Amino acid sequence: MNPKSLSIVILSAAIGLIGGFILANSMNRGELTALRSENEQLKKLATSQPDANSSLTEEELKTAIDRADQSPTDAAIQRNVGVAIYRYGAMKEDVRLLQQAIRILDRALELKPDDYDVVLTLGNAHFDIGYFSKDNQSLERAREFYSKALSKKPDDVNVRTDVGLTYFLETPPDLERSVIEFRRSLALDPKHEKTLQFITQALARQNKITEASTYLEQLRSVNPRNESISGLASMLTAQQPAG
Repeated sequence: MNPKSLSIVILSAAIGLIGGFILANSMNRGELTALRSENEQLKKLATSQPDANSSLTEEELKTAIDRADQSPTDAAIQRNVGVAIYRYGAMKEDVRLLQQAIRILDRALELKPDDYDVVLTLGNAHFDIGYFSKDNQSLERAREFYSKALSKKPDDVNVRTDVGLTYFLETPPDLERSVIEFRRSLALDPKHEKTLQFITQALARQNKITEASTYLEQLRSVNPRNESISGLASMLTAQQPAG
């Protein structure tokens, strides 16, 4: 997927792997085929290589959504179609499709309340709507589902970091809360690159330059080739008080 640049995140090209985009970025043509297979007449895709430019027609999407709507008590269909529509909608940055995915996944969750993947995908779908639409309410809903996911897998660093990002992306951002969550992630995995990138930014935006610099050095130590290092270093240099 080619995510939009985050206007409040200076390094989106390097650190755009946030929230639901992790799933969307992993989407390949095989997964698109899974969506098309909801109708027997849909054609197989030609390759198994990732391609964010792959497209489904409105008719194909409607066929898949209709199948879910026509089988509202079939948990497997609700789950499979909902997840597939989410992944495609996230890849295409299509809020309308994300909302359809949420509607279907809500049914899946009612049928199987303990389905971890459904809970997490609902969190990601609300996160992506909040990101695309700059909608605080959607980010709050994402937190609710991420909290449910963490109650089952409390050591999931990616989900914990995404909780922090829901605060980071709010308007206005709640930087203190985001840093709290990022610290929790780093307590689980001190080498988690995405968390190191965002905690550096969050602290820098609070003018905590010394502490931000410490995390930047940790990131440099973990992966000297991380593409965000140069931009983060420039950000911190620009915020240094004049000598």
